[in-house]
Parts: sequence; C-alpha cells; structure tokens
Amino acid sequence: MSVKKALQQPRAMALGQLCLSVLLATVISQAYALDAAPDPAVESATPKESIFQAGKSYFARVSDRLMDSVSGKPDELINRAMEAIGVRYRWDAELPQTGLDGSSFVGYVFKDKLGFLLPQKSTQMSHVGRPVSRDELQPGDLVFFNTMRLTFSHVGIYVGDNKFIHSPSKGASVRVDDLGSLYWDKRFDGARRLDNTDNLGDADRQELLNQVNTIKRGSDSL
Repeated sequence: MSVKKALQQPRAMALGQLCLSVLLATVISQAYALDAAPDPAVESATPKESIFQAGKSYFARVSDRLMDSVSGKPDELINRAMEAIGVRYRWDAELPQTGLDGSSFVGYVFKDKLGFLLPQKSTQMSHVGRPVSRDELQPGDLVFFNTMRLTFSHVGIYVGDNKFIHSPSKGASVRVDDLGSLYWDKRFDGARRLDNTDNLGDADRQELLNQVNTIKRGSDSL
C-alpha cells in the first residue's frame, strides 16, 4: 500500500486505532483489577506504590495479555512501519495524517500494530526491554542514537540487513537508512528488544500509567 493511499483512509485508520485503544484499555483495566483485590488484612500494610514494584513489571502485566512478544510478529510490525515511508517529520505530532517525529513514529507503529503502549520520549524508551548488541539485532528491535549531543535522543526500528526505519528530522520524512553509514554509525547508542521487561523509574512509569488511564477514559466515554 502506498503512503498516499494509506493517508487517504483516515476513517479506517481512526477506527483501527480506536479498536486498539479499546482493547488496550479493557485489558489493562482487567489486569489492574486483578491487582486491586488484595487481602484486607494485608492491604493496610502494603504501600500503594507496590502495584508498580511487586511481581512482574508494568510492561509484563499489560503485554502478557496483549501479545506473546514483539518478536512473534516482526513482519507485521515492519510492514506497518514501511507504510509510513514518506510521512513528514513534525515535532510532537502523533498521527501520520499530521506528521510524526522520531519517538512518536516508533510509538505509533507499536501501538497501531500491536496495541503496545511505549513511553513518549526516546530516552524513556531506552529503559524498555533488554539491551542487545549490534551483532544480535533482529527486525523489530529499537535502535538508539545520539543526535543532539544527548544519549538516546533519537530512536528507530531495525528492519534487517543492517538497516533501520525512522523519522529523522525537520524537513525530512520517514525513511530507511543504513546503520553502517558514517553519520549513523558514529552516533549509534545501542539497541533494545521488547521482551516484557523494563527498568523505568517511578516517574516514567507513572507517566505511562497516566497515558493508559487517558485511553481508558476515552473508551469509557464511547
């Protein structure tokens, strides 16, 4: 499907995103409902923040109910990312119809295709999943770069054959680049594989939970 054709179907895309949002909100609601029924005798002695700390991580709680793993659907994920080629870069935008910046492009692909909600910033995304070496890269892995003299200031999705897809910068559009090129090779910061783990801090985890609650409130109002 061409980018032009894809962008001519806003109603279909909006409906798909709405369905995913409803699915995500419903699953998350069920996941936290299970956590919200502790023994009354224990509840008074358990701090509220333990919901983020006990047992599995936040991402494991949600993603276990949404999908087996990101690595189980790499072709679908990459195909969705490729459909956005040509979409213009736009800072702090979240939909292809208006444009996408580096992190919002990655977030859009994972949410739209897998219903997997990632943090909004590339620096936060660098705490999700487990680190993998450059030699271990597989399609669907997140690749990070230092493009603003800040570590993990840019992110893309590895597509195989030493290439990655991303939304590079103002004046450009979503495209595929080579990790081995002088510019990107010099700025490569590392890679992460989403495997239902994270090492987010409390503030980042709370920010992500706020996004989840926003989606849930939107689905409740339908």
